[in-house]
Amino acid sequence: MIRKTPFRTLAALALTLCLAAPALAQDAAPAAPAPVTPPATAGAVQPPQGLPSALDLKQAVEFGLANNPTIVSARAQLLGSEYDQNSALADFLPTATANYGVLNYDRQPKSGGVNSADQTVWTGQLNLHQPVFTGFQLLSSYQKAKLAKEQNQAKMTQAELSLIGAIQTNYLAHLKAKMDVKSAQDSVERLKSQLKVTTAFYEVGLKPKLDVLQAEVDEAEAEQDLLTAQNSLDTTRAKLNSLLNLPLEAPVTYVGELTYTPFGLELSECLNRAYKARPDIQVGVKSVAIAEKEQTIAGSSFYPQVSADYNYYKKGDSASLNDSKYLSNSAKEYWTVGANASWTFFQWGSTYNKYKSGGENVNKMRADLENTKLGAGFEVKQYLLNQREAADRITVARKSVEAARESYRMALARYQAQVGTNTDVLDAQAKVSSSEASLSQALSDYQTALSNLYVAMGEKNPPLDIR
Repeated sequence: MIRKTPFRTLAALALTLCLAAPALAQDAAPAAPAPVTPPATAGAVQPPQGLPSALDLKQAVEFGLANNPTIVSARAQLLGSEYDQNSALADFLPTATANYGVLNYDRQPKSGGVNSADQTVWTGQLNLHQPVFTGFQLLSSYQKAKLAKEQNQAKMTQAELSLIGAIQTNYLAHLKAKMDVKSAQDSVERLKSQLKVTTAFYEVGLKPKLDVLQAEVDEAEAEQDLLTAQNSLDTTRAKLNSLLNLPLEAPVTYVGELTYTPFGLELSECLNRAYKARPDIQVGVKSVAIAEKEQTIAGSSFYPQVSADYNYYKKGDSASLNDSKYLSNSAKEYWTVGANASWTFFQWGSTYNKYKSGGENVNKMRADLENTKLGAGFEVKQYLLNQREAADRITVARKSVEAARESYRMALARYQAQVGTNTDVLDAQAKVSSSEASLSQALSDYQTALSNLYVAMGEKNPPLDIR
């Protein structure tokens, strides 16, 4: 329909079209989410300005979650998915397009030897396009974007859990290194003391030179063990600093000690909590749903596409579009409203095969989800067994330490009373060091197994408390 109208009528019709229901044959589109506020700063992640002097396990985990670049990356991905969701929602609404151009004929149009039209025609056009039915493509695209946002939320949780596990594992290794340094220092002091006693006995002729040489060798080896333990302490501190996005040489003191608190949950409870909370399982569930939406989008070509258009035209013989010698008023300025339907009903099986391919992708995602659940169950079982094994080792190691220390005390007393040998003292000292190392290793393994178990259950436990 072509009709001349005042401009206010044009504006009223345009406004009415923009406010019309966007999809007559689809489900109502969800309400638009709140606008996303972009971060205040962008660019590379910078180390935090205020360096902490001391951190316990909980503070270290919280500091890492706030500053580690991996988490910053996951947050940026989540923010991007929010923008994608808003973009998919906007596709339900009308689009406005403006066109402006000029057309010049090679000769002056004439009729009966008289000029009948402009040789140069300037045209301005405003188009409002509203999709009415797209074979459920718009709705499925929006639902897919929403699922992708939820999936990225789960991926961010997974990144946080991985970081928590890494920080806790290295923190516990650092505490073990501190215990090893203390044990090595004590060993050096004991051997130095024994060397002094042995040397004194040798100087008065009570002991042979061989005892002095043996004591010197053991004392030198203890010094090397101490250097190794100190290097391990510095290495674990540097690793923790890197996980917390701190300078490698930052003089941060990581406080705490390795302890043992019994863990009372059974396997069934751990598995139930893992299947409910693990983010990788949630990611798998969202992947299945996204694959289903992609299949629906691929099948949208089975349906006709329906849309509505409003066009406003204005023409003239100059760039201002204000006048024309030959165009009538109705030809210089007019509007049209119309609806369009198109249906590509035959493509040699292209749409059908894409749809079937999408169905196989859905089956793949479902199989991957089941595999993820199987892996989750194994991890929970594995770390629970590791925790129980370490708990048993702690009990044995504590008894071993007590026995080794008592044995050393008795061997030293016998040596000083001239009824024992230097070899007995050195052997007893070596057993003290060995039993202390076994205890620190068992305590570290127990706490590490707990950390891995909570991560396997999908639970954030920064202080590593028994829950």
